Amino acid sequence: MSYTKEEVIEFVQMEDVKFIRLAFCDIFGNQKNAAIIPDELERAFKEGIAFDGSSIAGFTDEAHSDLFLFPIPSTLTVLPWRSISGKVVRMFCEIKKSDGTPFEKDCRNILKKAVKEAEEKNLKVNFGSECEFYLFQTDEKGKPTKIPFDNAGYMDVAPEDKGENIRREICLTLEQMDLHPENSHHEEGPGQNEIDFRYGQALAAADNTMNFITVVKAVAVRNGLYADFSPKPLPEESGNGFHINISVQENSGKEVQNAFMAGIMAHIKEITAFLNPTENSYERLGSRKAPKYVSWAHENRTQLIRVPSAINSHKRFEVRSPDPMANPYIAYSLLIYAGLDGIEKDMKLCEPIEMNLSTASPEITSKLERLPESLREAVELAKNSEFVKKHLSADFTSFFKV
Repeated sequence: MSYTKEEVIEFVQMEDVKFIRLAFCDIFGNQKNAAIIPDELERAFKEGIAFDGSSIAGFTDEAHSDLFLFPIPSTLTVLPWRSISGKVVRMFCEIKKSDGTPFEKDCRNILKKAVKEAEEKNLKVNFGSECEFYLFQTDEKGKPTKIPFDNAGYMDVAPEDKGENIRREICLTLEQMDLHPENSHHEEGPGQNEIDFRYGQALAAADNTMNFITVVKAVAVRNGLYADFSPKPLPEESGNGFHINISVQENSGKEVQNAFMAGIMAHIKEITAFLNPTENSYERLGSRKAPKYVSWAHENRTQLIRVPSAINSHKRFEVRSPDPMANPYIAYSLLIYAGLDGIEKDMKLCEPIEMNLSTASPEITSKLERLPESLREAVELAKNSEFVKKHLSADFTSFFKV
């Protein structure tokens, strides 16, 4: 359900809401929030709630630190794992400067602008994510270990799959928040799980990802476990991917998917730092089914881009390199801009590589472009990219620790 400002105020009054979380994220995709009481809600809508931008990674320096949170009423949701006696709700926020202008590093607003540009070009771009995570046991002090919650494999069932009840609890919690997971199952690694979302509009899809990570971590803690979203938690096991499914439609029905894919492939190396933003990310790439080369194919899960078999007209493609450490707002923004560039320049899609690249001979792979092999390489490519400079604030890449 989408709310107006007036409906939010009425909901808070009628539903015994005691706290309102005003949420946003830093440039690395870490969710932040400030909590206010209902008496402050109208002021938040009108004047914003001030916070210190210099204390948020990548935002401002101490000399220009005043920023303001303005809640977005359409994003209202109840946090169902909080106390029933006195509800807690959450809204995502716009971030503005003291003069009322949008803050240039407001990640959600960056995506909003990318969506608007696509719409101005008569394009509808939808996203759906597949996010993987491990469940680990905790020690007697509640600290996370590297002991998996179970030793089950891909799509196993109970009793081997101990995560079944945890996934069910996660999905039911998401449904209570009016979010709709499409599929959940045990993944290949011990204690590894995946929950997929239906595709939807870009902003809602990115919000869903932020909600999803919060819910998974909360449910895991409630069950005495630790949810690990890092790209490669266990060196010898499958890594965690954040596979991004994209469907793109031109209003007149013109075929644009191939050019959109070509644009992503043309820019993928220079945006990899934002899709794989940690050192650990590069331990995953090229391992198991995670891609290593700039290539595409039909159905093939060893490629950067996979075009799945489609029933009816549900045509989409899947970008398989990103991992859960990516900021979804920035990731979706850059993928949109890359795809738009492909359409604008009428880029031609290369021929598919219809083979398993993890076992392909050097004669084949030596002819393919490789994805960056380290965070340092990826950051250097981003720093020198005119494409990145055009679409993100000039110092966005200066905050990577390499």
